[in-house]
Amino acid sequence: MATTDTPKKMEWLVVVPDFPGVHEKRLAVRPEHFANLGPAKDSGLIVMGGAVLNEVPTSDDPKTFSFAGSTLVISASSREEVKQVLLNDVYVKKGVWDVENAQIWPFLCAFRQEK
Repeated sequence: MATTDTPKKMEWLVVVPDFPGVHEKRLAVRPEHFANLGPAKDSGLIVMGGAVLNEVPTSDDPKTFSFAGSTLVISASSREEVKQVLLNDVYVKKGVWDVENAQIWPFLCAFRQEK
């Protein structure tokens, strides 16, 4: 009986910078970005993520944030699968994320704590 070895999914820590000068573009596509988070067809699952900021925000209004990029934890079988998840995101399609300079590491979480 033949078996197929499906690559094991693991978590990947991803830091992807924004291109310079895309603050307004990021805010414009942010609702679509949030609406499409989660599993995509034939790709990894975005487990969690958030904005990387240049400085501590002075309010809760995203219009006042100084965005540097994003950080994500993605469940995927390979670095290539992680890259595909990124390439399918509206932040890439609309020119917000600089995927060429993304940092992607295999991630073994030692503990998780809920708020």
